[in-house]
Amino acid sequence: MKIALMDSGIGLLAAAAAMRRLRPDADLVISSDPDGMPWGPRTPEDLTGRALEVARAAAGLRPQALIVACNTASVHSLPTLRAELEPGIPVVGTVPAIKPAAARGGRVAIWATPATTGSPYQRGLIRDFAAGVPVTEVPCPGLADAVEYGNAEAVVRAVAAAAALTPPDVTDVVLGCTHYELVEAPIRAALAERTGGAALVYHGSAEAVATQALRRIGARPEPDLPRTGTLTVLHSGRPGELPAAALGYAEGRLLTAAQDAPAGA
Repeated sequence: MKIALMDSGIGLLAAAAAMRRLRPDADLVISSDPDGMPWGPRTPEDLTGRALEVARAAAGLRPQALIVACNTASVHSLPTLRAELEPGIPVVGTVPAIKPAAARGGRVAIWATPATTGSPYQRGLIRDFAAGVPVTEVPCPGLADAVEYGNAEAVVRAVAAAAALTPPDVTDVVLGCTHYELVEAPIRAALAERTGGAALVYHGSAEAVATQALRRIGARPEPDLPRTGTLTVLHSGRPGELPAAALGYAEGRLLTAAQDAPAGA
């Protein structure tokens, strides 16, 4: 089994690590775009062109499914990617986990990039899945870039600024950018201070999209299988290695950990 994941940078690590945990035997292809990142400031047309090239590079290695592990690319490029690759390669997009957060009936904060915050796309999700639930959209300028480059001090500053915009009576927090799942610990720490230690529920998308990708190809999670899956990294279509910043996160280290020894070895 081979599963590909794509993003402009290392935001895909959370979904890749989730897939590794669910199916240790899966061969993973990680296709990113260091030549064209960040995608957020690009026009939708330009972003879609970059995303299509990254997807084509991954598709060239014949995966059984492709996960678009980027909220921005999913918003703007998913129809184009599906038109290009399906039905041969199922394409699974990433949607902020607004629906399960709102279903709990509390007060929801959605942390997202400035480009996504207040966008018609996000407002549509709120309208469709969170009607009647108090929702606060929290822009997080600079947070995705700080995560991408492993700048811990910048992460702390960006998280503190976003926490200050989050209502102190919030009950559920949606991590609406795949990069944010890599720094959930400092987000939890900042919001614990903001809310007086209230027990908040955090909603990411990594495990959900990994599970959906398996479902699309008729597979199921089997986390107890031996870890025999390989890792292939593409940088704007070129073979490469995980960037050094990726190894600063538990998800990156999980992907590069040694495979299980074969039985009888």
